[in-house]
Amino acid sequence: MAVPTTRMLVLAIVRLFQPVHGYDVRRELLSWHADEWANVKPGSVYGALNTLQRDGLIAVEGVGQEGARPERTTYRMTTEGEKSFRDMLREAIWTSEQPKNPYYAAVALMPYLPKDEVVAAMRGRILKYESDLVFLEREEHRIVDGTGDPTEFEPYHVADAMRLAADHVRADLTWSRKTLERIESGQLDVWSTRANGGPDAIK
Repeated sequence: MAVPTTRMLVLAIVRLFQPVHGYDVRRELLSWHADEWANVKPGSVYGALNTLQRDGLIAVEGVGQEGARPERTTYRMTTEGEKSFRDMLREAIWTSEQPKNPYYAAVALMPYLPKDEVVAAMRGRILKYESDLVFLEREEHRIVDGTGDPTEFEPYHVADAMRLAADHVRADLTWSRKTLERIESGQLDVWSTRANGGPDAIK
């Protein structure tokens, strides 16, 4: 079973900065761009904190207010949280299971959309991947050029996560470019022949 990524990352930030406010947990994960490479929804952070507290993995350190700011709760990791964090991390780092990508099914069924639409979609996909790659590479270099001290900058190991994400984007970009070229050259033609499972094969 896949490790719940948001739960593990929120627990990691509490462990790193404890005692820490929920707002600072959210801000730190956004500075890591975890919403980009780990699909952590910013709005899910507070829900994860509540669940972790309910499960006894983090505990309230205190509740305070500074000036006119809203009242904030400060969290600290518990002994059980430390054990759970290590178990989750160990399970995640040892797994080699690839995430299930719904795009695979779309590729298998692309003959059942008009060829022009598939070509347009692939061109758009390529532009998006090119933009994503520029962003990931820039952020990776920015983090490596920093201090690596998590109290003032993103830690260096976040750059490795972004590098892994960039490598996946490069692989998708390479595949998309080659497949588009095969479609446009006529080498990959699944729209006109019954043998290839084109739309005229469906009666």
